[in-house]
Amino acid sequence: MTVSAAEGVSIDQGDGVLRISLDRPDRKNSLDVAAVARIVVALEAAATDDALRVVVLTGAGPDFCAGADWVASNAAGARPRTGSLQRRTALQAHRLIELLVQLQLPVVCQVRGWAAGLGFQLALAADFTIASESACFWEPFIERGFSADSGATWLLPRLVGVARANELLLLGRKLSGAEAASWGLIHRAVADVELEAATAALVGQLAAGPTVALGLTKRCIHRSLETGLAPAMQGEAFALELSSRTADFKEGLLAFKERRAARFEGR
Repeated sequence: MTVSAAEGVSIDQGDGVLRISLDRPDRKNSLDVAAVARIVVALEAAATDDALRVVVLTGAGPDFCAGADWVASNAAGARPRTGSLQRRTALQAHRLIELLVQLQLPVVCQVRGWAAGLGFQLALAADFTIASESACFWEPFIERGFSADSGATWLLPRLVGVARANELLLLGRKLSGAEAASWGLIHRAVADVELEAATAALVGQLAAGPTVALGLTKRCIHRSLETGLAPAMQGEAFALELSSRTADFKEGLLAFKERRAARFEGR
């Protein structure tokens, strides 16, 4: 297992799991530019690391993430030239969300306390988010006088429809973890005392799965949102061709023939 901690982020890797923990509890784990950059680097490396089988996002302390650290990003100094925010965001928060969606590994997000702004989008971009029932999901943009970013206007309508997306983004409605689960925004909400065990069980299931097939299926799901039926099925055929050539596919067939549980190795 390798462990490192810097820039408000702790990262450790072992047993096929990459664990990324937002680690600024005194700031509700808000993310400054350096923290975002470190997570981006970790996810880019994960994309080509054959030892990995699942990624887990968590937050240290009582909250998951209160969003981008706008105080740090707007420290006193010379005003940047026009367009600076637009140019930087594409390589920072937006790049982070893209990686979570595009990464061909399952991503599990664990949420307790606040998940606001960018923190909310991290939970939406993950493949499976498990939250405590008392967690609070919030899009604070309008209340702060500016518009949403980090994929909120793409992710929310696809998950809950336009009417509810409007409620969250234009009216700033806050949702508890239990409400988020009932709306279909997240995978599951559990009592706070059950959060660690529920997350561990899901991570264990995914880490023991056929990693290539999981990643290709994830890719097909996301691409199908932007295509018609025929292109979606072409993508499925491509994924089927690749996944059927893996060792895990052979193991799955053998396990079925021998009437036992498959022992996948992620290859």
